[in-house]
Amino acid sequence: MISSSPAPDENWGWLRILWQRGWLKGLLLVVAVVFAYQPALQGKFVWDDDSWTSNISGLLGDFSGLRLMWCKPTALQQYYPLTATTFWLDYQLWGFRTLPYHVENVLLHAFAALLFWRLLRRLQVPGAWLAGAILALHPLMVESVGWITERKNVLSLLLYLGALLAYGRFTRFWKVDHDPASAMDNSPPRCRSACYALSFLLFLAALLAKATAFSLPAVILLICWWKRGRIRWRADVPPTLPFFALAIGLGLGTAWLEKNHVGAAGPEWTIAFPERCLIAGRALWFYTGKLFWPANLCFVYPRWHLDAGSLRQWLYPVAAIGTLLALWFARARIGRGPAAAGFFFVGTLFPVLGFMNAYFMRYSFVCDHWVYLSSLGLIALASALIVRAVESLRAPAVLYGLAAIVLPVLAMLTRQQSRMYADIETLWRVTINRNPNCSMAYNNLGSAVFQKGREDEAITYFQMALKLQPDNLEAHNDLGNALREKGQVDEAIVEFRKALEIQPSYVHAHYNLGIALAQKGLLDEAIAQFRKTLEIQPGYLVAYNNLGIALAQKGLADEAIVEFRKALEIQPDYANAHYNLGMVLAQKGLAAEAIAQFKETLRFKPDDTNAKEWLRKLGVPVPK
Repeated sequence: MISSSPAPDENWGWLRILWQRGWLKGLLLVVAVVFAYQPALQGKFVWDDDSWTSNISGLLGDFSGLRLMWCKPTALQQYYPLTATTFWLDYQLWGFRTLPYHVENVLLHAFAALLFWRLLRRLQVPGAWLAGAILALHPLMVESVGWITERKNVLSLLLYLGALLAYGRFTRFWKVDHDPASAMDNSPPRCRSACYALSFLLFLAALLAKATAFSLPAVILLICWWKRGRIRWRADVPPTLPFFALAIGLGLGTAWLEKNHVGAAGPEWTIAFPERCLIAGRALWFYTGKLFWPANLCFVYPRWHLDAGSLRQWLYPVAAIGTLLALWFARARIGRGPAAAGFFFVGTLFPVLGFMNAYFMRYSFVCDHWVYLSSLGLIALASALIVRAVESLRAPAVLYGLAAIVLPVLAMLTRQQSRMYADIETLWRVTINRNPNCSMAYNNLGSAVFQKGREDEAITYFQMALKLQPDNLEAHNDLGNALREKGQVDEAIVEFRKALEIQPSYVHAHYNLGIALAQKGLLDEAIAQFRKTLEIQPGYLVAYNNLGIALAQKGLADEAIVEFRKALEIQPDYANAHYNLGMVLAQKGLAAEAIAQFKETLRFKPDDTNAKEWLRKLGVPVPK
């Protein structure tokens, strides 16, 4: 029997259907994203990651910590409890193994790119698939994806886009007025109400992941204007009012925390309004340039010198305003899309353009992860213009040829950029290579090598940081710690005092100065520094413990006991405080209470040989 081969359509027809429906394109996009970010997947925790992981291990351990994340706005570095909840779940599932953290960030980013593609298709934007691919593979996004702590960025964007899609189902803003289908909404009222409720909940979740989602209600109205040419005040505005209320409330709360809790206040943020205008104008063109030509991307860019008397610096804001006005007045000829994209870009960037204080502004006025959401406008516009240009040539092969060149180049650039997140030392070495005058990078590199026991190398980096920025109080403090570790206590005391001359309320310098003074036997001065530390920051756990040690050495046992107990009220599993409290109790002859404390020490620190020795002295058998 002779068998005939299946027709080509029988072999490939289903693949063509999957391709046309976008499923195959979506799968390829996810695979491309994973490939591009593969170097980052093996990365360790880097700068500031500990603020959301190891430094809050007390919150990650049980449900009481999870409840505190949601109920106490200052429990975390920023009030982003939904993001913190994902880290809480990560810790429950795999502790501090970083691979799953990176995988989640990469997948969140990939799914956000797919939702972006989906949204643009519903909005009938040409080149939606190209825009989604560019977002997915653009190296400017690496800081948001490869940096674990920016989970808040990728999670918020995914929820933001989901909220826009759900709201579109509610209001059908992707239909233009002259489209007959727009006049007929056959959706049941219950379905439309469900879409509205879902959009509101997703928006709330996006804000609780990161407050940059605040722009969504304004973007909804912007889309209505873009698609219809006007905003229908009775139909379009009232449904957005609850969204605006939510955005304003949480946005103001975030701004207050940024200034009063995170610390975005002080000389670095004392900037006059004209200079803030200069920052805004230059930042807009900076981000635009990096989106269209992503060269020399850096973790910390040089902080610009501002001169309100410089005509050249005023060209940036003037050109930005002029461009927006030109797009507005040309809307009748070129369409409303370019103006809408421009307003989206500027509006979503507004909180980080310099008019409001952000903590990172002390190091640089721009950073890559600030443009993550805002980039959508320019990416969509550029993709649409490319597709329109190709359509005018009537050569669709040109588009696929261009994509076959541009997308792999972006993927390779992203792959290269991802390597800098391998570990904290690599991050700062690459930053110094690209920004040699970055005092912060030298100081943080010094801290990284100091933690690895390389004191002499660390001292060199701290001194370089101070050469570049003599008033770098963190560098003075860190240099003092390194000198103290090498036994140069007098020199260390000098550095701590210099840090306090710059900022008298610098709590870490007070604490470390207390440690150094105690090492010199100057117990009264050390006690004064520990008390000052606790006056500035009442929850400074180790300060209670070291204050107790200094009081005990002074012979003030009862006062020492009070301080150790305060430390244990804050952290009941603090083994060192249990041990020190046990020693003081034993010296006072309170053997039973001392034994209880030494047993608690071993419960939390089973290998503590000193606690075992004390128990033996007190006649308690201890298993070897």
